Amino acid sequence: MELSSILYCSNEEHTWFKKKKNDKETPHCTTPLPYLKGTGTELPMTGDKVFVHYVGTLLDGTPFDSSRERGEKFSFELGKGQVIKAWDLGVATMKVGEISQLICKPEYAYGTAGSPPKIPPNATLVFQVELFEFRGEDITEGEDGGIIRRIITKGAGYSKPNEGAAVEVCVEGSCEGKVFDQRELKFELGDGKSLGLPSGVEKALTAMEQGEESLFIIKPKYGYGNIGSSKYSIPGGATLQYKLKLTTFEKAKESWEMNSAEKLEQSIIIKEKGTQYFKEGKHRQASVQYKRIVSWLENESSLPEGEDQKAKALRLAAHLNLAMCFIKLQEPSSAFDNCDKALELDESNEKALFRRGEALFAMKEFDRARADFQRVTQLYPSNKAAKSQVALCQKQIKEQHEKDKRLYANMFQKFAERDAKVSQTANTLHISFSHATLPLAPTD
Repeated sequence: MELSSILYCSNEEHTWFKKKKNDKETPHCTTPLPYLKGTGTELPMTGDKVFVHYVGTLLDGTPFDSSRERGEKFSFELGKGQVIKAWDLGVATMKVGEISQLICKPEYAYGTAGSPPKIPPNATLVFQVELFEFRGEDITEGEDGGIIRRIITKGAGYSKPNEGAAVEVCVEGSCEGKVFDQRELKFELGDGKSLGLPSGVEKALTAMEQGEESLFIIKPKYGYGNIGSSKYSIPGGATLQYKLKLTTFEKAKESWEMNSAEKLEQSIIIKEKGTQYFKEGKHRQASVQYKRIVSWLENESSLPEGEDQKAKALRLAAHLNLAMCFIKLQEPSSAFDNCDKALELDESNEKALFRRGEALFAMKEFDRARADFQRVTQLYPSNKAAKSQVALCQKQIKEQHEKDKRLYANMFQKFAERDAKVSQTANTLHISFSHATLPLAPTD
């Protein structure tokens, strides 16, 4: 990257650094000489969010902008083109606490156009920049801080792997400075858990470009959770570091890239894959496969007669299997939602009613759960499991009633005791007042 149009000036010497280039002297950036040296050795990386204060002036000293005057730090994502080129290049060389002066020629600032009315065309700009902090990029959907990326080497292009993409990746996992996993892998996204990879690694890969190398800090939620990994001797609640290099990948076909026949064909294949995962007890991986079926077929309306019934059957099976996966994963709310979807396709489906009852029971909604199990026994009298669940629901409802009864009895007892205490206090005050010696009026 050309740095010859960015200049750093030290506070002590105010020295201009120049170099010969095509027989002309142009400002050249070597090692920045700051007004104030920063601390530590770490520098911000591409994609990091950096927080700075700055004062900007023209070369003649005319000020045009200052975050210090506004009293609010300025932040941007480094290397993403959100600021002028000089900033992306210059701030990348700074440490936390450092104050440096960046003198930027027009091609690394606002060019021939300038930025009217304050910055004229072809203006060389001077910035005093102080770096306060930088943070890695949070790639989680809810930005909960669970997966933080630090880009070591930027990838090429804009395309990223999707669910089901075939990836080739170099993996180096470490915990508390100790490397526990170092491999070169080829697999389809969604299959990572079967290779011992935590969910955070697969989520990280969907954010990467081809050729990119990045460091990811993965919190327990996206790592090995509170259980840890006996295979790698990772304790529960451990934060992991993964250095990943995405060598190459081939995206899986998106729904809009497939015709109706392809969607149906792929759904049958994926269903078998999901079923195999389920049999192996890999419920999370199985759920990923069933979700793909739903995404492909949910809004498909161009299937010929006969094929549409196959698609409906596959969607029904996918929702039923998703419900079962989520019950196993102790995610009853998601199980409930998928049962509802299944019942939209078949309102009397035995498995959908039973599994919705299981989900409601897990959510401690025993009345509603009992209603679903009773519906199963009415429609399918031979279903002994449903009869047992009805009895279990009734037991829980009775226990809850008894618990509520005791709770309310205690509450009423406390209220009665409080009222009695208030009444006794009032009587005591009344007696004291009636026996008090009142002052006599003065004698004339």
